[in-house]
Amino acid sequence: MARRADPLAQYKAKRDFAATPEPAGQVAKGKAAKAEGGRFIVQKHDATRLHYDFRLEADGVLKSWAVTKGPSADPADKRLAVRTEDHPLAYADFEGAIPKGEYGGGTVMLWDRGTWAPVAGKSAKDIDRGHLHFTLDGERMKGEWLLVRMKPRAGEKRENWLLRKIDDAHAGGSDDLVGRHLTSVLTGRTMAEIAGDVGGAQSLRGAKGAAFTQKMKAAAKHNAAVAKRRAGGGKPPAFRKPQLATLVDAVPGGNNWFHEIKYDGYRALVAAAGSAVRIHTRNGLDWTDKFAPLAAQFAALDLPPCLIDGEIVAYDGAGNPDFSSLQAVIKRGHGAQDADTALNFFAFDLLEEDGKSLAKLGNLERKERLEALLRAAAPPIAVADHVIGAGERLYTAMCGAGQEGIISKRADAPYAGRRTRNWVKVKCTRRQEFIIVGWKPSSAKARPFASLLLAQREGDALVYKGNVGTGFDAATMAMLARKFASRARKTPPLAVERAAARDVRWLTPDLVAEIAFAEYTAGGSVRHASFVGLREDKEAKDVTPETKQAAPRPTADVRISNRDRVIFPESKATKGDLADYYAAVAPIMLPHMARRPVSLVRCPQGRAKQCFFQKHDSGSFGPQVHHVPIREKDGGVEDYLYVEDAGGILACVQMGTIEFHGWGSHVDTLEAPDRMVFDLDPDEGLDFGDVRKAAADLHRQLSDIGLISFAMLSGGKGVHVVVPLDPGPDWDAHKDFAKRFAEALSLAEPDRFTATMSKAKRKGKIFIDWLRNQRGSTAIMPWSARAREGAPVAAPIGWDALADIDSPRHWTIADADALLERAASAELKGWGFARQTLPDL
Repeated sequence: MARRADPLAQYKAKRDFAATPEPAGQVAKGKAAKAEGGRFIVQKHDATRLHYDFRLEADGVLKSWAVTKGPSADPADKRLAVRTEDHPLAYADFEGAIPKGEYGGGTVMLWDRGTWAPVAGKSAKDIDRGHLHFTLDGERMKGEWLLVRMKPRAGEKRENWLLRKIDDAHAGGSDDLVGRHLTSVLTGRTMAEIAGDVGGAQSLRGAKGAAFTQKMKAAAKHNAAVAKRRAGGGKPPAFRKPQLATLVDAVPGGNNWFHEIKYDGYRALVAAAGSAVRIHTRNGLDWTDKFAPLAAQFAALDLPPCLIDGEIVAYDGAGNPDFSSLQAVIKRGHGAQDADTALNFFAFDLLEEDGKSLAKLGNLERKERLEALLRAAAPPIAVADHVIGAGERLYTAMCGAGQEGIISKRADAPYAGRRTRNWVKVKCTRRQEFIIVGWKPSSAKARPFASLLLAQREGDALVYKGNVGTGFDAATMAMLARKFASRARKTPPLAVERAAARDVRWLTPDLVAEIAFAEYTAGGSVRHASFVGLREDKEAKDVTPETKQAAPRPTADVRISNRDRVIFPESKATKGDLADYYAAVAPIMLPHMARRPVSLVRCPQGRAKQCFFQKHDSGSFGPQVHHVPIREKDGGVEDYLYVEDAGGILACVQMGTIEFHGWGSHVDTLEAPDRMVFDLDPDEGLDFGDVRKAAADLHRQLSDIGLISFAMLSGGKGVHVVVPLDPGPDWDAHKDFAKRFAEALSLAEPDRFTATMSKAKRKGKIFIDWLRNQRGSTAIMPWSARAREGAPVAAPIGWDALADIDSPRHWTIADADALLERAASAELKGWGFARQTLPDL
């Protein structure tokens, strides 16, 4: 019998195990060789080209594919996966640096690990057929996936496959797996820390690449403070009263509002700190035990101390959030998240993070910070989607789908622990809470009661509101009858007409029911009422009538004079056009600019005429533009400008402002910068493709030292690479890091980059402008217009999308609607926000 070929022969032939730390390994046999499923790993591999090695245990080896861009949780992404040689099972624990000159020379990080299994009816043998459908249960990759071989091409040396996520509970277009997870699941190290263990591995190639690697070695203590905090440091924040929405008769208009689905469930505030999690009702009751599976899901996220506002829901048979289904789950009890007891949490606000209250921030800024905090979350925990403007369309869609309605929030308003008109609700059907004050007996033997009497509090008195006799199933009626037995009383707790009180059995008025009804009668009673469920999360003392108010009017605009004055002569765009653009994008601009000192580029006669910078104000801008005193280099103090809302932005536009440039810190933490910006400024001889590549390289190098970064088209000549930070190091440390990082890149690739501002030394190169990271310097704000030909804007963009853009002036002030739609898309959710600190460099 012919001996079976060694499946590791190719692996062994390519490696000198005396020179590389990789394991030689053997093919697993017998019980060690799993036929179906087993381990899977993903290794981030910075070799000739950065890629991610995806490996599945099968037939005693690790079947392997090189995924060029890394795995994506977005089902729309089909990632190229090139089949490579089988690896030994011992490779599943390998992390380190393969010496330069050896096969695969470079840094290897164990990026994910877990188990895999073919879906029902499938088999690992499907790999040979070119189509594998499987599930993963890893630390980062979860749910169903597909590997599909592409049709072979003539002369093809390797098999090309596609790796794709199946659209399931773990899918999410906003979950940038490789961009957000930058450390090893084995050791917690960054790529730079792993590379620093062996001198032969370099983060950049080139004659002077070692200089860069040497500087990166100091990153071994990277983000230590964050790691300690995430390891359970701190306590869960205390409960605080939630903001409540006012019932209105129509959806508020204008782009200064964003809109969310009104979920049919229990309002809850989740206080978390690492593995310690408490879940509170809207009244502050601790219901952690009732919602134990959700608490466990939050504990697994290992969050810093934070207080999250949201809604707990359960789904009905049609897959819609349903209050009755939620009650059934709570009544039944649960020890795990299974099909019959599934609880889901939709987060929609972040009130506190790391001991700092976020209540004074605008609604949309808190939402963006929430997106960043819960980036790694997966169902049953999700961030509630929203739309900016277009609330009527969402309302119509929700009502058409039989949902309860929508919640609308003013984008720039702070959080208040009371009912305000900055949060409003628009309901598709009438539903309110009522107090059960009595019941009437039924003549039918199967029914313990015929109907319930309802009331609401008006001032200090209970007022009769009619009765309800439908909406009960047998189990609900039995449950209510048991509760009634201990609440019986002889006298009515309110005044009721004799006819309505006939045969009534009175109750202590402490049970709250949710009732759906068509309308109120002239006498104030509900008509066509139907029982929805008990509200154990609400107290009877708080049950008052909800009366619809008129929808809030659009925020009063700043008067813009001379609207027809042409500001951009090439495109004929006017001052009015510019004001309308800023009015539209103010909600998405303010999360990045509000409360930062700003310098304005003012062009009162248009961009082609005299323009000037302004950062001080004697009061001519009006009350909507604020001042903060700042000490200057000469020891004197000057009032700098800042804005907090859309009115402030428009007041600046009224005074001839085109551009907004902001500091890297906020007015309340002036000496603690929280944003680092690298402006890639190309020499005139370079095209935008060179800048795109440079931005991608900076993104990669920052990732290697554990820093998440974001791309923004500058609207001028280049791209800004933005690194959000926790406020911490002072301006000197901030500037020093930026300078040394830029210098390290220019030393590593002196033919491409320069860190020197000199025009003479910039010829044919890209200047990495790090000077924007010193005290008093500014950078163009996201979504700001530019005083340049064609009225371009500075536009945030995802890293994948950047590859398809041909100009840093891709969008203009005429594209406000498209920019608003993009801002709420999966590509830009949480753009510009991340919890991280600078490594020691």
